[in-house]
Amino acid sequence: MDISDALNSFSALSQETRLAVFRLLVKAGTTGMAAGEIATALDVRQNTMSANLAVLARSGLINSRREGRVIRYFANMDAVKQLLAFMLEDCCGGNPEKCQPVIDEISLAC
Repeated sequence: MDISDALNSFSALSQETRLAVFRLLVKAGTTGMAAGEIATALDVRQNTMSANLAVLARSGLINSRREGRVIRYFANMDAVKQLLAFMLEDCCGGNPEKCQPVIDEISLAC
């Protein structure tokens, strides 16, 4: 991940509804959630939700899959891992190997 990708990810997460959507999808795990379910859970109008889902999708933080007439959304855990690794790559006074246990733990948790 480069700085441009990281900025796109942070930009997508820098709005309250989008951050809530992303956290909800992380919690949903591999089952994901349908767009309508997300809108209902967060009490957001569906047209507003569609716009927020599009921003998150463009950033690469979420993926979608069409299931008939429904679109199901999922957190892209690979993108999350890449973003966290980007944030930690220069940690510990230029000794990123000191942060490796944290990075490894993140990888195991996901």
